[in-house]
Amino acid sequence: GGTGFGPRDVTPEATKTVISRRAEGISRAMAWQTSLIEPRSILSRGVCGATPTGVLVVNLPGNPAAVRQCLAVLLPVLPHALKMLKS
Repeated sequence: GGTGFGPRDVTPEATKTVISRRAEGISRAMAWQTSLIEPRSILSRGVCGATPTGVLVVNLPGNPAAVRQCLAVLLPVLPHALKMLKS
């Protein structure tokens, strides 16, 4: 959660302080794919990226249904992403 436009939605800003390389394709894919179900999902400011130590950080929405939709996009590519981070 915390990826919207509200005053307390600061998750993307916090994430940017710990990642060294952004994975914008993941964020874009989640927003695009979920927008086919819920058009307002394109308003998400979620950030994804890797830390200097090779940890993948993915911002997910606060709504459980939206999380399931995002995971449907992320999970098929997650094993390959993690493999790339370890090599």
